[in-house]
Amino acid sequence: MLNSLDAGRRLALRTVLLQVAVAAAVGAAFLLKGHREAASAAAGGLTVALGTALMSVQVFGRLVGGAAAFARLLLGLLLKWAVVVGGLGLILFQYKLPPLAAVTGLVAAYAVYLQAFRFKG
Repeated sequence: MLNSLDAGRRLALRTVLLQVAVAAAVGAAFLLKGHREAASAAAGGLTVALGTALMSVQVFGRLVGGAAAFARLLLGLLLKWAVVVGGLGLILFQYKLPPLAAVTGLVAAYAVYLQAFRFKG
C-alpha cells in the first residue's frame, strides 16, 4: 500500500479548505462588478467545495475491501457531480444570478481539486 487512509483524509480536507478559500477570493474579486456577481462567483466555488467534501466523506468514511472501495468511489463521484450540477442549477435558474461569475467560481474551485493531486506532502 503506497498511501494511508489518513493521508487521503488530510489531502481531502486540505483540498476542501483551499476550494473554500478560492471561492472567497473569486467572490471578492467579483465585488468590483457588484454584489450579485460576487455572490454568484462565491456560490459557484462553494458548490464544488461542498461536492468535494461530500465525496470525501463517502470515500474515506471507513476502511473497506477493494470492490467496496471502488463502489464507494463511484458513489462519491456521482454524489459530487449531483451536488455541483444541482447547485449550479439553483444558482442560475432559481436565484437567477449571473452565469459568467458562477462558472468562473466553479472553474476556479475545480482547478484547486485538479492541482491537489499534483503535489505530494
